[in-house]
Amino acid sequence: MKHLLFFCGHAGAGKTTLARRLFKPLMRATGEPFCLLDKDTVYGAYSAAAIGALTGDPHDRDSPLFLSRLRDPEYRSLIDTAAENLALGVSVVVVAPLTREVRERRLFDRAWLGIGDDVAIRVVWVQVSEDVARERIVARGDPNDAYKLAHWEQYRQRLFVPDDALAADFVIVDNGAPSPESDADLLARLLAPSRLT
Repeated sequence: MKHLLFFCGHAGAGKTTLARRLFKPLMRATGEPFCLLDKDTVYGAYSAAAIGALTGDPHDRDSPLFLSRLRDPEYRSLIDTAAENLALGVSVVVVAPLTREVRERRLFDRAWLGIGDDVAIRVVWVQVSEDVARERIVARGDPNDAYKLAHWEQYRQRLFVPDDALAADFVIVDNGAPSPESDADLLARLLAPSRLT
């Protein structure tokens, strides 16, 4: 059984750190090869060049222009790359906000994902409080966060927490104070059978 694992959530939640920390334990526990597809690594340089050519600001990745013109093709390509690896027998960990896709439940839509029934899907929603997220965003000093920090009130209107109906199908992780015990528990939850897959 191949695995497709999504680590989703808002900026500053610690999606990438958590996924990387669990990567080797996942491979050891499953005995499978895994591929890590972090949206910022895969498309960061391209997105910076594209939005920079359009607006003159390569870090303008939260602007209305980026969100309306470049966001969806970027995510579509990320999902297609995951499907291609899965077709070759390689399990995949995807790290990306994917908030719209979470709300629309697309991450369980096998036709939209381009995968078959031989792939187990798990969606991890990584969250922290808004204050912790903002502190982390400020502390990391990434120029790509400049727009959201300068327009925080506008940005925070896009923040959401999955409701009970959504949360029932996701693995929800409060990443405010991670520990080895919480990582071990999460690993067990990721590999447990699911009613959806």
